[in-house]
Amino acid sequence: MNAVLTEPASGSAWNGWGADISNSRFQTAQAAEITASQVPGLKLKWAFGVAGAKEVFGEPVVVGGRVFVSADTGVVYSLDAETGCVYWTFQAEAGVRTAISVRPAKPSAMAYFGDLKANVYALDAAKGTLIWRVRVDEHPTARITGAPQVFEDRVYVPVASSEEGASSDAQYPCCSFRGSVVALDAATGKQAWKTWTIADVPKIVSKNSNGISRWAPAGGGVWSAPTIDPKRHALYVGTGDAYANPAPKNTDAVMALDLDSGRILWSVQGTENDAWVVGCMRPTPLENCPKDFGPDQDFGSPPILRELPGGRTVLIAGQKSGNAWAYDPDRRGAVVWRTALVNNTKEFGGKIVWGAAADDRNAYFGLGEGGIAAVDIRDGERRWFTPIAPAEGRAKYRGQTGPLTAMPGIIFSGGFDGVLRALSASDGKVVWQFDTLREFQTVNGVAAKGGSMGSAGPVVAGGMLFVPSGYVGVTNSMPGNVLLVFASRPE
Repeated sequence: MNAVLTEPASGSAWNGWGADISNSRFQTAQAAEITASQVPGLKLKWAFGVAGAKEVFGEPVVVGGRVFVSADTGVVYSLDAETGCVYWTFQAEAGVRTAISVRPAKPSAMAYFGDLKANVYALDAAKGTLIWRVRVDEHPTARITGAPQVFEDRVYVPVASSEEGASSDAQYPCCSFRGSVVALDAATGKQAWKTWTIADVPKIVSKNSNGISRWAPAGGGVWSAPTIDPKRHALYVGTGDAYANPAPKNTDAVMALDLDSGRILWSVQGTENDAWVVGCMRPTPLENCPKDFGPDQDFGSPPILRELPGGRTVLIAGQKSGNAWAYDPDRRGAVVWRTALVNNTKEFGGKIVWGAAADDRNAYFGLGEGGIAAVDIRDGERRWFTPIAPAEGRAKYRGQTGPLTAMPGIIFSGGFDGVLRALSASDGKVVWQFDTLREFQTVNGVAAKGGSMGSAGPVVAGGMLFVPSGYVGVTNSMPGNVLLVFASRPE
């Protein structure tokens, strides 16, 4: 048992989705314990095989000398960060896609995560024993994909759904799910408040030719971790598209909620009239499809809160349209700048998906078309763009839409092509890369191979780089079941 788990904020850590409550995905030099000059010398330290997994889609978290990681099997692992030896495992009721968030508590720290059946779990972080479990939404398609965010004595949980996919069944009465954020007592799991992104309760609005009910309004799932703003006592989330017409105003939006009550403080919509479900993508759309269905332009990743020189604050968000936005939280989300990072922001989404990273100068965005862009956080001016073609023979696996990670001087990106890359933060030049698409000898003896990298990104802490490889997703990317850990060679 590692005693430092009683104070997880201390030491070299990457806690939760974004490394901090602002979801910057920026690791300080002190916590990284790797310098930019050492990155080209990174070597594989150990590999861990996740038994039975096709996707290692839970973001690694490094706290108190341990790394916590999860997979589609629903197993959560607590490993020794130096060796990969197993401290404990926990079996959830469904796959676990969220990062783990660790909070100081007595007698031991507590670890929080959600699963694909909308259950939230609190475990003893040292032992892996269950303290409480709460289902936060009773809709049959509800799921938790974004990491619970822990702040003070509450856990803030984003709720999304798989109803977009369920719509592919012509017999499914589409659609009735509404996204939400739920605040729970960190010690007990008792609900403090729940705020729906769509205020109106769905109801039957018509029936199709087969007599299957159509419901509305629906959608507005919250796919990613909330961002906490202690100064304004607010919480920020990005929301998904609508599933039925008319599309409510809080879909495809960035929203601010009051931390105490969940009251909506403001909401700014990025794309209007975006009602979309999977069945719409067929050559002959199903009757479940919304009329004049939209381009699927969610805010699928967390907003990033950043301080500018002079004391101003901006909230930066990437949208699946390919637009990068900055909002002013002191002016009810007024748009500070918008930068289009693709030529056509009106077409089908998938351009910016799982998350940007930001330091004190730039925000960095990976693009579905392949490539990474740096944007000045003060004015939205593009500083550089590096096109990245997929590895030879993998043209169908294009894209750098996995969450990026920043440290002083370096940006890390895992691609759909299975290649992990490090870029210079100053000019975007690729300074190091590693192809994960192969079999690995693992410390736990489980046969393992790498694959595409998507919903979970690289994490750097304590002189090591932690990288999950294997993602199938909705694009039939390459499966894999390995956690890779790199360290720099002695200089």
